[in-house]
Amino acid sequence: MMQSQQGGTLITAVQMVEGAEAGLPSADAQKSHPERKSGRSGTSKVTTTFPGRVLPAAGAGLDRLRLPVPVALYLLSVVTPVTMQLGPIYMTLTRAYLVVMFLPLLAMLFSGRAGKVTLTDILLIGHGAWMAVALQANNPGQMVTQVGSIVPDFLGGYLIARIYIRTPEQFMALARWMGILIACLLPFALYESRTGVPLIIQTIKKLPLVGSYSNVTTEKRLGLERVQGVMVNPIHFGVLCSTAFSMTVVALYGVLSKTRRLLTGAAVALCAFLSLSSGAFLALMMQIMLLAWYWTFRRTGFPWLLLTGWAAFCYIVIDLLSTRAPIQVFFSYATFSPHTAYWRGMIFEWGMKNVWANPFLGIGLNNWERPWFMFSGSMDNFWLVMAVRYGIPGFLFLAVGYLSALWRVGRRDFDGDARMILLRRAWMLTMVGLTFSLCTVHIWTTIHSYVFFLFGAGMWFLTAEPRREGETDGTGPETAPPPRGAPYTRFPQRPRG
Repeated sequence: MMQSQQGGTLITAVQMVEGAEAGLPSADAQKSHPERKSGRSGTSKVTTTFPGRVLPAAGAGLDRLRLPVPVALYLLSVVTPVTMQLGPIYMTLTRAYLVVMFLPLLAMLFSGRAGKVTLTDILLIGHGAWMAVALQANNPGQMVTQVGSIVPDFLGGYLIARIYIRTPEQFMALARWMGILIACLLPFALYESRTGVPLIIQTIKKLPLVGSYSNVTTEKRLGLERVQGVMVNPIHFGVLCSTAFSMTVVALYGVLSKTRRLLTGAAVALCAFLSLSSGAFLALMMQIMLLAWYWTFRRTGFPWLLLTGWAAFCYIVIDLLSTRAPIQVFFSYATFSPHTAYWRGMIFEWGMKNVWANPFLGIGLNNWERPWFMFSGSMDNFWLVMAVRYGIPGFLFLAVGYLSALWRVGRRDFDGDARMILLRRAWMLTMVGLTFSLCTVHIWTTIHSYVFFLFGAGMWFLTAEPRREGETDGTGPETAPPPRGAPYTRFPQRPRG
């Protein structure tokens, strides 16, 4: 029953995108502009030109969406759960790849390969440097191994996308790859949800010289086993899958047919659901609800400002009328059970006590202070973990770099370029969903890297310029070449006919 409801919500969300105002015409506008048929062989569907850029017939020009090889290798490493031990350092395939690429990526960043170095670049590098300072103060014996593994994970993932995803075509190719990879994992996820056996992980464990993640055994939810797929646990698998929803449904409008986007989006949503993780479900539902909000209030001209005001009003009302703090009310609706909500509220309360007790350098990898009955040291809040471990400066380096980029991308004016508006909306919906999800889960190793890879994949929006009328985005029919002049002749020109 719950799966069918989710499918209905998915279909509604996809239908919203079809008529959403991203420079796409209304029904009246379509009647007033004649339709044009593509002249490319093998494409008989209609393409409609909007101010700024052509949104092509579905499937036109798919061969032009080429993902840079380093990015393709990175994505394949993310969904290949191979692990190994190199001395004191625990290696995943993603980490090994990024360790090799890290110094060349830094060199390309500072050489201007990806444009000017931005404030976000500096702040994320500062976060890595402050991490080293905090760990040296708290855990000097572990500083080298921790920094040598964590920094290539998150900063390397960010840099590989920051440098190699620089155009709309590359971004759409990334979205297409994400949807395909997650959809390919669906048969394995369905099998694991019934049997509890992660087939890919079990198969890799049988190979010589390499290992894989441990099988995670948890209690069933809704009568199903929780799927960990190709990740270290079900939570990380759910987060991975949830990120492909808007990238498939929104970013690939006009690139894939409606049927293909609907089926791929449904496969992505089902994979995320099968993790049975509240964090993944929150990220997915946040994207769907934001799409619904935009579709409902798009004609006001300021739907996001209206949403901000409504959120602030609700926060004040909850703070005044509820016996609980607004953050605790949020946790109660962002979890599968009241017990989990209560526990996360306790974690946040005691986590903040640790932050205020160690505001400058944090506590590093040491055990955090909490009541005796909180026997587990798990802290299900990524942002809180950053503040507890590395202090307020370490948290601010990361949070300011992250939020300032989201704000600046959201403020860019892409009016007149329908494709750019759609691509930005897909990325923003994904990142907002992730931002809230990370308030309820902690991430490390591969998924930590992947989250900041996705973040880096949107940095090109900061400097991208909207394409003007008559230019295409690489997925539609080519622009007709300019007419050639009359050939030279020494005889006088005569009018024809």
